[in-house]
Amino acid sequence: MTDSDKRPVAVFDLDNTLSDTAHRQRFLERKPRDWDAFFAAAPEDPPIPEGIALVLASAEECEIVYLTGRPERCRRDTLAWLAAQGLPEGRVHMRRNDDRRPARLTKLEILKRLARNREIRVLVDDDELVCADAERAGFSVVRARWTAPSAALKTAQEREGRT
Repeated sequence: MTDSDKRPVAVFDLDNTLSDTAHRQRFLERKPRDWDAFFAAAPEDPPIPEGIALVLASAEECEIVYLTGRPERCRRDTLAWLAAQGLPEGRVHMRRNDDRRPARLTKLEILKRLARNREIRVLVDDDELVCADAERAGFSVVRARWTAPSAALKTAQEREGRT
């Protein structure tokens, strides 16, 4: 076991935790929702200072893991965005392109898998349902409440399993 394998893990969501999706919400507010445009605009997300600062502070003691509801097809853009923000490298867990389960199910599944071998120090996420389920499962949670909640995104996360 290497030293990095002994460090606790800090798990961070991306959308509305580290990246501000407000500029692309309009793609979810129309019918039908334009998911391709929503995800295509993600590389233009401005960073959220509170989230970025928390990742950087956490990286001093923890290995950073990113846990997003974004589909796998967004991996290249997501990795480029993380690097452009100067964020620590870390594993990025994304949903399968065809996985439409609610974010609270997919994220909790991955958290439990990570916790089998490592101490999870904290989960930082903006989704109240994800946070509540993670707390019920015994995880320490920081609710990322630094952006205005989006009803369209909440529906997407919970009912449509899209992000």
